Amino acid sequence: MIPRFPVYLFDIDGTLLDSAPDICAAQTEVLAAAGCLAPAFESLRGYIGLDLPTVFRAMVPAITDLDIKKLSDAYSLNYRARKHGGTRPYPGVDEALSSLSGRKSTATTKSTAGTKLVLEHFGLLQYFDHIQGSDGLRCKPAPDVVLAALAGLGAKPEETLLVGDSPADMEAGRAAGVRICAVTYGYGNPVELAKWQPDYQVSDLRELVG
Repeated sequence: MIPRFPVYLFDIDGTLLDSAPDICAAQTEVLAAAGCLAPAFESLRGYIGLDLPTVFRAMVPAITDLDIKKLSDAYSLNYRARKHGGTRPYPGVDEALSSLSGRKSTATTKSTAGTKLVLEHFGLLQYFDHIQGSDGLRCKPAPDVVLAALAGLGAKPEETLLVGDSPADMEAGRAAGVRICAVTYGYGNPVELAKWQPDYQVSDLRELVG
């Protein structure tokens, strides 16, 4: 049984939303347009949750900062043009968020504005007291976005549970001093997730409710 927490922080992609079809397709297309071969979907999906410069450096050896900016700008346009057509909330997300009584924020690599838009698109924004993206912050696995979410809520680490699907989420949570919960249905490698010894793990978000 997972105890109830006063505060919850949620990753988005791979935790609340199955967004890999849109994210990976947008990345594949911009890489192809630049003459670069993207890896297979299953491999590319494993990079979700990391910032775009990290992803593109992994995909394109010796890429320049200028090329990273061009690819990132092209990706953003491509991703927005998809209007989340291939994205779906995971089963039970709406029920879990509506049933959890604690205060809630996000801790995501997405921008704050982009996070608000996608949550609103799927009817989930209403469940959040605060939205925190990685605008101007170091992205996970650095703890910056987690600490910013705590500050935005006026919350303490010891009263907070971070829920995410990736090793980067787990590392960021540990560094920020919050409890961490791994979801097993997302994009993270189970072996890498286990290395962080999550305090809890769930195969369905409704398990947080009990």
